[in-house]
Amino acid sequence: MRSELYIDGKWVKSLKGGVCEVINPATEEVIQTIAAATAEDVDIAVRAARRAFDQDGWPKLSGGQRAKYLRAIADGIRARQAEIARLEVIDNGKPLPEADWDIADAAGCFDFYAGLAEQLDNNPEEVISLADDRFVSKAVKEPIGVAGAIIPWNYPLLMAAWKVAPALAAGCTIVLKPAELTSLTALELAAIADEAGLPPGVLNILTGSGSIAGQAIIDHKGVDKLAFTGSGPVGSKIMAAAARDIKRVSLELGGKSPFVVFEDADIDAAVEWIMFGIFWNQGQVCSATSRVLVHQDIYERLLARLVEETGKIRIGNGLDDGVLLGPLVSKRQYEQVVAAIEGARKAGATIACGGTRPEGFDKGYYLRPTVLTDVPLDSEAWVEEIFGPVVCIRPFESEAEAIELANDSRFGLAAAVMSKDDSRAERVAAAFRAGIVWINCSQPTFTEAPWGGYKESGIGRELGRWGLENYLETKQITKYVSDKPWGWYIK
Repeated sequence: MRSELYIDGKWVKSLKGGVCEVINPATEEVIQTIAAATAEDVDIAVRAARRAFDQDGWPKLSGGQRAKYLRAIADGIRARQAEIARLEVIDNGKPLPEADWDIADAAGCFDFYAGLAEQLDNNPEEVISLADDRFVSKAVKEPIGVAGAIIPWNYPLLMAAWKVAPALAAGCTIVLKPAELTSLTALELAAIADEAGLPPGVLNILTGSGSIAGQAIIDHKGVDKLAFTGSGPVGSKIMAAAARDIKRVSLELGGKSPFVVFEDADIDAAVEWIMFGIFWNQGQVCSATSRVLVHQDIYERLLARLVEETGKIRIGNGLDDGVLLGPLVSKRQYEQVVAAIEGARKAGATIACGGTRPEGFDKGYYLRPTVLTDVPLDSEAWVEEIFGPVVCIRPFESEAEAIELANDSRFGLAAAVMSKDDSRAERVAAAFRAGIVWINCSQPTFTEAPWGGYKESGIGRELGRWGLENYLETKQITKYVSDKPWGWYIK
């Protein structure tokens, strides 16, 4: 396992020698110590990225040339997929099949953006039609410059890929700070990029705390663009800090996503998707459909099946066969989720199942998956993101009521609807105020499709061509082509 900072193509210790511990959430054991970057380390990394962009020619390479590096990184991830997936499990806690899927997706992300990099060569400029034939004009896309990226702990390598792949494809250089809790696979990404021959300074990865290393990236005047995935309060601070230098910003923030189930839905299918929408990755998913609205005609039957099936979920160490729910990522996260459940109970909610540590688990941050009913609409459990395996469920009477309840949130990341009536499902999907909408499913995520939210769930879009555009500026170039002098001042 790598433990040092990766700056300017070299593995280096933090200038002040600081380290932080990596804890396996399944055992609470320290499994590694990694470097804790300082503001001085960040400055060196940003200067390296600046040089690679301004002087060494990374943005001057063709898209096809950059694509070769991206595909080499994808191949490097696949060659070590099993190893990296196991590392993700002991770092994050998620079950191995989920981690394996994440690592495969990360490799696919690099391949996808390699293809888009090549397309940049095919469409280098757009000719603009002008009303005055004395001029010709065109619009060209250019990389923004040095990108500073800060990623969360719930999908460590995949979130790194979502930032690094489009940035490199666009011709940007990047300084990446992974989450302090889950940095190990991001460091392996640096090793893979190094083996792929990525030029020095193009990718820099610094581990450490958000308050020190992350803040230094945010504040550095050599950074042209900030890309952040994480909580709303931190996103708000990043946006405010970026305003000082008018940095470009893309933010993928929290959610409290609704899932509306109509009376014609198949109950077993609905229960499966409800569970997938909230218990995948221990519910530590920004888009988790944690507010479930079920038509009153099937509410009691669906609730009974949901409680029954939730009780069957196998909990344990993510490396054990058959485990579908691992530990939460840290002691702090565990305590926050437990407190949220207790707060819901005090507010009047009923704990239909779960809400406690499972029997036989004296070590590790394990929590039984939880279903809450009778949750008051003004309670924190209904309004705030819990970020754990906790779902709130309530009945509704009419389509209009379901839409009103679904949209009654300051968040707008995702939403889902389930119905056999296609026209109704499409109508409700159109009514949702959310950036991602699922019909008859919850949580499928595709590299080709845009990802991002409305309202307080963020700004900008990741993935697809929209993710590439996050790292591109548009330049207008207009040329005077008439043989006649302009003649405004000189007659």
